Amino acid sequence: MTDFDVKKAEELEEKYDSGLQTRVIGPFLVKFTFIFSIVFALYHYVTAGTGVPIDYWHMGTHMAGVFVLVFIGFPAIRNDASKTLKRNTWWRYANVPIWDWLLMLAGISAAYYVGITWYEIDFEFLGGRFQLPDQVLRQGNPALIDVIFGTILIVILLEAVRRTLGIIVPIIIVIFTIYAVFGMYMPFQILKHPGVSWNLFVNSMYFPEEGIYGVTLWIVSTVVFHFVLFGILAQRMGLGQFFVDIATVLAGRYTGGLAKVSVVSSAFFGTISGSSIANTVSTGSLTIPNMKRMGYPGHLAGGVEAASSAGGQITPPIMGAAAFVMAEFLELPYTTIILAALVPAAMHYIGVMSIVHFEAKRLGLKGMPASEIPRLWDVLKKGWPTAIPLAVLIYVLFSGYSPHMAAFWGITSALVVGFLNPMHRIGLNDIFEGCVTGVKYALAVGAVCAAIGIVVGVVNTTGLGFRLGFMVTEVAVNFGETLMPLFSWFPLAEFSLQDLTLFISLIMIAVTCIFMGAGLPTTALYIMLATVAQPALGNLGVPPLASHLFVLYYGVISEITPPVCASAYAAAGIAGANPFRTGLSAFSLGIAKLMVPMVFVYSPVMLIVIDGYFSWSSFLSTTLSCAVGVFMVATSVAGYFLTAMPASIRIAMALAGILLVAPGMKSDIYAVVVFLPVLAHQLLTRRRILRRSNNN
Repeated sequence: MTDFDVKKAEELEEKYDSGLQTRVIGPFLVKFTFIFSIVFALYHYVTAGTGVPIDYWHMGTHMAGVFVLVFIGFPAIRNDASKTLKRNTWWRYANVPIWDWLLMLAGISAAYYVGITWYEIDFEFLGGRFQLPDQVLRQGNPALIDVIFGTILIVILLEAVRRTLGIIVPIIIVIFTIYAVFGMYMPFQILKHPGVSWNLFVNSMYFPEEGIYGVTLWIVSTVVFHFVLFGILAQRMGLGQFFVDIATVLAGRYTGGLAKVSVVSSAFFGTISGSSIANTVSTGSLTIPNMKRMGYPGHLAGGVEAASSAGGQITPPIMGAAAFVMAEFLELPYTTIILAALVPAAMHYIGVMSIVHFEAKRLGLKGMPASEIPRLWDVLKKGWPTAIPLAVLIYVLFSGYSPHMAAFWGITSALVVGFLNPMHRIGLNDIFEGCVTGVKYALAVGAVCAAIGIVVGVVNTTGLGFRLGFMVTEVAVNFGETLMPLFSWFPLAEFSLQDLTLFISLIMIAVTCIFMGAGLPTTALYIMLATVAQPALGNLGVPPLASHLFVLYYGVISEITPPVCASAYAAAGIAGANPFRTGLSAFSLGIAKLMVPMVFVYSPVMLIVIDGYFSWSSFLSTTLSCAVGVFMVATSVAGYFLTAMPASIRIAMALAGILLVAPGMKSDIYAVVVFLPVLAHQLLTRRRILRRSNNN
């Protein structure tokens, strides 16, 4: 196989990730942004190890740095003109127009305003006196200057998000803002509320902890950025190549070997990557061309990589940094979140691996030639040092230290190993370029997570989450009452109205999560969905941890759900395949991710750690039946089990698999009843084929 090329992977990611596509700037600004990015990364690294400053100063510094780099690097309108360096004029310097400089300065001022005015200000200037009480004393009665700077911050945040991620998220945030201010005019009674004045809205968004300066910005500035930086440095010191080599040793020799290498390496890489697009282009730049060379159709090769890479966002220990945010929201130990996420993540990869295997069987594709598979001892001897930083990071995490302390020691060990490892030594230039790349990756996440603090603030202020939850339940009850008579015709269906209401509610919430999560980074989509969609599940009696994982799963599924499936489109670009068809392939390969959240909502024992649910007997019965059911659905998707399956047999196999995935002994019995004719058909068909081949 080809060696892993870090620079090529970064070029591919920039090509397919709009959050990395910047304008051409002049030589001086190139040097400035390079140095600024290194200083920005160094600040976060040092404070992670020595102690984070007071929250409003730290978050203000992080946000100010994001504003500097966004308004220098991202044009107001992306077109061919932004890719051409123009000469300096009075209103444009180094290709950055004067309005972007003004927006940058205004954003920096607004970001630091909270820290500057936290304590009382009282001074005289030019015969006039300026007095501002402590910030705590201004709550509920903001000064005019508070409202001005708060409004500036909101507007500039929305513009920064628009430039890095597009117009959809700012529109969503504006809709939430309109709802907060004009709640009395809402068309549905359940959504109506007295509304808040603009002054109080800004006051609640700009100052208290649930707004912009809330948990979302805190997590981004103390956790997400650090893990992005760790992932970049670990990749540059050779960890990506080590993952690919280990995956090749483990899976390369078997049926469909190259596709299985893609699945395994993407699962490994997902442990250090905060982005499914980064995961896709990093491992996909190697695996997709090799899969095509061995006979895989382009859309399938791209789909395998996209589905595998999107799984990294639900795979412990990092889970796209969502695990740390979830621990903060639920006030649970980080280790509890990781333990709960283990089995559902395994189910996803069982599904992907099974489909890959049977697709390869159907296409007649073999494993990799022995000459292309490295020896395990050679791989370990060459690459084991590159795994030390990941081992250090995980050890510190599970020792009870804070996530940013774990990231600090992970980064430190990556630097030490990178300098000392003779087989893959990195220099200062590699480190500096890694810092610059890590900062670039973090810009879109930093801007959108700060802006989503507005959504969190609106939901907390107006009680919107519970209002939406009540609406979902009411709609589900009405649907359930309409559908109940139909189920009386089916002897195997034993649903109560409550069961049907829960199922319909879960479907509605899942679809909402997929739509709302489209195009968002993992951390941002989880924060938004946990704020807006999760309360509806709480109203239905779903345990908090199960409901949070439910919305995360369906949000991440948007990465491989057409028409907005950024990972699949990136994979299609590498494969030279039709993007939509690649998206459909990725979606079908990720079918287990669609089913498993339903399982742990109905049977929380799968999550292991929820009090009052766990017993070994119920855990084993739920988990094993789910795994076998996922396997059976995978054969249906591939259209091949013991031999090729016609349409009717595929449908029966899918039904049997779904019944087996559904928790409960009755559904398992029904699954066996449906599966037996399928098994008989496959055995008889295979026997006929073997007899025919022997006669020939």
